[in-house]
Amino acid sequence: MTDLPTEMAYVRADGAGEPDVLVLAHGPLPEPGEGEVLVEVVAAGVNRPDVMQRKGMYPPPPGAPETLGLEIAGRIVKLGSGVTNWAVGDAVCALIAGGGYAEYAVAQAATCLAAPKGLTLVEAAAVPETFFTVWTNVFEQAGLKSGQRFLVHGGTSGIGTTAIQLAKARGATPYATAGGADKVAFCEKLGAAKAIDYRTEDFVEVLKAETGGKGVDVILDMVGGDYTARNLKSLSFGGTLVQIAFMQGPKVQIDLTPIMLKRLTLTGSTLRARPIAQKAAIAEALQREVWPLIEAGEVKPVIHATFPLAEAAEAHRLMEGSSHMGKIILTTGKA
Repeated sequence: MTDLPTEMAYVRADGAGEPDVLVLAHGPLPEPGEGEVLVEVVAAGVNRPDVMQRKGMYPPPPGAPETLGLEIAGRIVKLGSGVTNWAVGDAVCALIAGGGYAEYAVAQAATCLAAPKGLTLVEAAAVPETFFTVWTNVFEQAGLKSGQRFLVHGGTSGIGTTAIQLAKARGATPYATAGGADKVAFCEKLGAAKAIDYRTEDFVEVLKAETGGKGVDVILDMVGGDYTARNLKSLSFGGTLVQIAFMQGPKVQIDLTPIMLKRLTLTGSTLRARPIAQKAAIAEALQREVWPLIEAGEVKPVIHATFPLAEAAEAHRLMEGSSHMGKIILTTGKA
């Protein structure tokens, strides 16, 4: 494509603060470097790390764009040097290190995936961040297998809705926590064997009853704080707790006894700062193991709401209000 514009719209953060710091701006298109592609963005996912970065609590890694946005879907419009596995016009979704809240964004060719068949590009934009995160943490790091029991906290979040569906599709029994009867029902409709209302129920006691006292094999947690000790109580012998965020804070005090007696594993990870080679390996695994499930309709990204790029501040307000069930997506108006 040779008729690219010289400028694009993007969302700029005027300092750190509340959602109103996000404003629509215009600037030059980014240029793809070696091993990179330029994508005309149709849609971009909104994620918790974006909110943290906007508040000044999660700076981008060295070399990453200052612009928010970690996942996109659209069409490749320009190839950087050395890129041979993609062509101009290919429809892709991609995990990126930043810059997604824009009409054009640069992505590493190795972390692009063909947009799944059967999904619109808006739907495809809801895939990369959550599917990369769930796959690498739940199935690769924690090793969840068919026949095992799995708990995800925040079952109606983007991570939660993805984790419930993937766990069930791969033969595990998923459980989830959520706040309120409507969210509980939503999780169970997605495939959770039991969703637990954390506002009125103790997930430790509910899981004990549901599993005959055995507990669950893997827990994916984004809460931290006082959930940590309760998670350890809820794990079965040899179980694994995977920490990927800590909405209640990173510092906790725990009793090491259950870890020793039950031979538990307490682990965690971040995704954004990983080397490209590691992200590429995750992308290959998703293409092989998960894309067939999406294209068969067994797993599908759940979208709660879409906003035009100019309303990024409203999208952030919705995310911070925690009333959403599924992903929040920004759209650029491009088809």
